[in-house]
Amino acid sequence: QNDDVLTEFLTSSLRVPDLILPNHIFPKPKPSPPPPSLSLQNLTLTLNPKFIESVSSLGCFQIVNHGIEREIVKSAMESAKGVFELSKEKKSLVKKKVLQGGFGFEDDEDEEEEEEEERENERREREEFVWGREEDENLKVALEGIWPHGYSYFRERMEVLMNKMGEIAEKILPILSENFLKNSTPNGKTMGTKQASSICCLHRQCQNIPPDQFLGTIRCEVIRMLIRGIEYSHALCLHLCDGVSEFHVYSKKGWVSFCPDHDALVVTIGDQIQTWSGGHFKHVIGRPIFKGEDEDKISLAFLYSPPSIINNSDEITKEKTISLGLQFILAILLTLAYQFLIHMFKKF
Repeated sequence: QNDDVLTEFLTSSLRVPDLILPNHIFPKPKPSPPPPSLSLQNLTLTLNPKFIESVSSLGCFQIVNHGIEREIVKSAMESAKGVFELSKEKKSLVKKKVLQGGFGFEDDEDEEEEEEEERENERREREEFVWGREEDENLKVALEGIWPHGYSYFRERMEVLMNKMGEIAEKILPILSENFLKNSTPNGKTMGTKQASSICCLHRQCQNIPPDQFLGTIRCEVIRMLIRGIEYSHALCLHLCDGVSEFHVYSKKGWVSFCPDHDALVVTIGDQIQTWSGGHFKHVIGRPIFKGEDEDKISLAFLYSPPSIINNSDEITKEKTISLGLQFILAILLTLAYQFLIHMFKKF
């Protein structure tokens, strides 16, 4: 009899409850008016206070009249398609974990062989390739070996586009410094205008994602970016938004979406500006979204860092900030712990 009572007690007390995460942990994106715009043709050192307030709240703004010819963008995007059209075997040779560097295709987690088809479909929905003018020598050698003629053309077209985007970033940052950052970093260094560090993240979005799966796909993409955290420290990220349906911005304040202006560049705030501003301006994650397209679309994000703080920005950021990925994981763990305690309290 006592054994039966003890067995029943252990069975009921040790059973882990079924937990469902509340919706507010990862809500749907909230529609938002387009962020304010800066025109490179009428760029001044003094920004409207409403502009500064909006950037502080949303974490991004737009650049119009930026002067990048459509032919340059189209040529670069066409050449970038060739990277994603490489065979599976060739892509495996230029993955980050193979090259042991920050450039190349995003690594996939190891899974069982029977899930190969499902994993291939997922890869097409979230495939990403990272490249830069100061690319790792291993990536350059590997691409020249598996894609000799195509890589030469890709590199040439991408360098032209990145030079244009770099010039825009170099014009914007002194304006932001004058208005937001008081022209100095926490260690007293002045932000310079010499040759800067920059990388390019190319992302391919799969064609014709069913409407009932679209939001789930975007959520998985955001979670993946949050877990990766601030993999590439930067001050500004310039996003090409040609033909996009929406632009999504995620931060710890929430998830919002808006429709960018025609031919505008969307600029999101990086972790370095968050550090320089003492946390007044927040680092956010942005991603262009294409809906109802008949073909795969490629988006480009240009991550820019001025030279004067490259060597110490990572250390400053680690001391003063916690990555969005860690914040997200912590929120989930606290929610699970709360639900478990509530369950145990009701039991006893």
